[in-house]
Amino acid sequence: MWMSTVARSALPALQRSTSLTRQALRACRRLGPTAATLPPCLISLHLHGRHTLESASLPVSRHLVRHVRALGDDRQMEVEWEDGGHSLYPFTWLRDNCQCPLCTLQSAQARTLLLADLDIHTGVDVLEVTNDNKVSIVWPDQHISVFDAEWLKKRCFSPAARQAMQEELFLNRRYYWDSTLRIPSADFDEVLRDDKAALAWLLALRRVGMVYLKGAPAEQGQVARLAERIGYLRLTFYGHTWQVQDKPMANNVAYTSGKLSLHTDYPALHFAPGVQFLHCINQAKEGGESEVVDGFHMAEQLQREDPEAFQTLTSLRVDFTDTGTDYCDFMLQSKNCIIDVDADGQVVKINYNNATRDSVLDLPVHQVQPFYRALKAYVDIMNRPENVVTYRMEPGDIVTFDNWRLLHGRKSYISRLERLRHLEGCYLDWDEVMSRLRILRKAVHEDL
Repeated sequence: MWMSTVARSALPALQRSTSLTRQALRACRRLGPTAATLPPCLISLHLHGRHTLESASLPVSRHLVRHVRALGDDRQMEVEWEDGGHSLYPFTWLRDNCQCPLCTLQSAQARTLLLADLDIHTGVDVLEVTNDNKVSIVWPDQHISVFDAEWLKKRCFSPAARQAMQEELFLNRRYYWDSTLRIPSADFDEVLRDDKAALAWLLALRRVGMVYLKGAPAEQGQVARLAERIGYLRLTFYGHTWQVQDKPMANNVAYTSGKLSLHTDYPALHFAPGVQFLHCINQAKEGGESEVVDGFHMAEQLQREDPEAFQTLTSLRVDFTDTGTDYCDFMLQSKNCIIDVDADGQVVKINYNNATRDSVLDLPVHQVQPFYRALKAYVDIMNRPENVVTYRMEPGDIVTFDNWRLLHGRKSYISRLERLRHLEGCYLDWDEVMSRLRILRKAVHEDL
């Protein structure tokens, strides 16, 4: 199985990451007009032997402090490292993050120092390097703070070090793909029982956006078992789990046998679920193939080919609605941009479902036609054959995917009483998925 291969490759990759970690953490501010720019430390995980997944590693090297001094006018502490690098730390930040038992509840790693009691204009009385490679600060009120060198190094304020830390925390780098993607696959039981396999699964889920799990029992309850490997299920108006089957008086177009166009789930919520699991319990005799595209990659193509359309879809908020009765009765209404970008202009979320896009369109009349033109341009890019991956789920298969990034659909199918198509699905949020990924990464790292 692919996941076994990835899990086995993770061990030597982690062991090889020491020098890369040292390079990345050395990317702290050097004296001069510009900051050094080095890539974050990476672990390479091979995907089907052809592509590479990258994840920020945990620092394992030891950094030695050569000298510390106070820059009084700037109210900063400068640390000179044995490797020649320099880091700057504002006094206020250091006092705010004192790690002593009076200022931090160690059992929860939570700050107990009140902001109301923080002197944001504080100076320092004494700075020194201790014999055990820590930095000691005596403040004007004679309070003493002691900082571990590794703790300081990871929190260097240089652009390169900040980027490395953010990548370690959030794994924001993505592997973009088109119709040539060979979907990463894994063994269901192995993911449930082995931490290395589970870590590799979640890394691929984060980097690629989807992973196929094989070998689950073809019966209800398996997506809940898989979700328990992470944390807990996201409850929605369709329940903790939901059954994708033909239903009379269906309250969702997914519960019919017709074609489903490419979409993300639940844009009618202002905070749509981040991750979706779908388990095939029974497949249709004819039709029902699944389709998926990389929404982030499609957004990148749109921005390159039609910047005006990209600007429209990232700035105009569109109305979505969903009404019915399931777990309970519901009448949802939301306003979302089709493409969400962050402060740096990076695409972070796609919100699009043609079925639940409302007839209410809260736009000035002169913006209506430009909106339709932009949306049509994006959908046309998504539907290009070279961008769509098509696959057929069989009983026991579970597909896990990023609902903020991927748009998924389904071809129509023919239902027969002797063979009714049946999928079970559930949702999770990225917060608990990333939490489990970090815990697994730390556990695997400590086992090296």
